[in-house]
Amino acid sequence: MKQIKWPLLFFAFAAASCMIGIGIAIGERSVAGAIACIIALVFVMGFGFKKKKKMREAGEL
Repeated sequence: MKQIKWPLLFFAFAAASCMIGIGIAIGERSVAGAIACIIALVFVMGFGFKKKKKMREAGEL
């Protein structure tokens, strides 16, 4: 890898944070928190894959 792809790194950290949030919400027995983190994870992963596809099509990867 020649350069760090900062947007993709941000999405990776955001997705990992959502996964950590799910674990914390389960530990706290917060159903609403777990559901919110799962929804956030789906959106973050979706935007990350969308960004990666655009970068691949633009030849930036």
